[in-house]
Amino acid sequence: MEVTTTRVASAPVNFGIYRHDTDLIGAGELLAGMAEAGYDGVDSGPIGYLQAGDLAKAGLGLAGGWVDLRYGDAAGFDADLAGLRAALDVFTSVPVDDPRFAPRPTLACPSNVERFARPGGGAPGIPDEAWPGFAARVQAAADVCREAGLEPTFHYHLGTDVETPEDVERLLELTDVGICLDTGHLWLAGGDPVAALRAWSGRVTQVHVKDADRAVLARGGDLTTAVANGCFPALGQGEVDIAGFADVLREVGYQGWIVIEQDAPATGQDLGAILADQRANREFLRSVGL
Repeated sequence: MEVTTTRVASAPVNFGIYRHDTDLIGAGELLAGMAEAGYDGVDSGPIGYLQAGDLAKAGLGLAGGWVDLRYGDAAGFDADLAGLRAALDVFTSVPVDDPRFAPRPTLACPSNVERFARPGGGAPGIPDEAWPGFAARVQAAADVCREAGLEPTFHYHLGTDVETPEDVERLLELTDVGICLDTGHLWLAGGDPVAALRAWSGRVTQVHVKDADRAVLARGGDLTTAVANGCFPALGQGEVDIAGFADVLREVGYQGWIVIEQDAPATGQDLGAILADQRANREFLRSVGL
């Protein structure tokens, strides 16, 4: 009998949901659509959008969820810890049948104004002298997650303080936190997801599979504009070598959640088209053996 080492989740961002009070689509409808499309689980999206009962009804697991904290601001970080603890309460309330698939608290940064305006490495990041304090606060957040019994993952992201491959390398050097290897964000920030997975495999605690198109990003505009223009197309329609990435996932023996993401604009969405894309994305990942 084959042992399952990965499970595949979808995410509310695929439906343009970035706020917990959105009325674009109800949680029940979203989860039913994901289950019908063949997903095993879901990312939480904004804390408060999904409830444990919703997940149980749909028969889906929880892959984790995004929590941003102001690592560059000591006082702001201290204030943000309450939000992290609230998210951890949500994550630990969800039953888990296998510890490999426990929710991953996804630590991340809020938007950096200059980088959000010029995503993809076009604006300066954290000054050298600020890195020790920044990294110490990331480490402190990771320790809070572990005290709650969950292993965190840090999500580098376009438009934030940790955006480029060089930023990720510095974070890995200064902390022991694992990373969420997001193929799309890494590609648009100038990285190579296949090479990065080989280099960082020992520190990868979650995977986001996302296609991306540098030509769309090069048209200019901020990150919101780039998403609206389609910088994250359906799987197989962009530039990321997803088949090669899948090969290396198997090669390095990755175990855990794989979250398929295709960030959608927050307004003006055709829900039927989104659901069709999510079904196609799941089938594409199956076609490369995941």
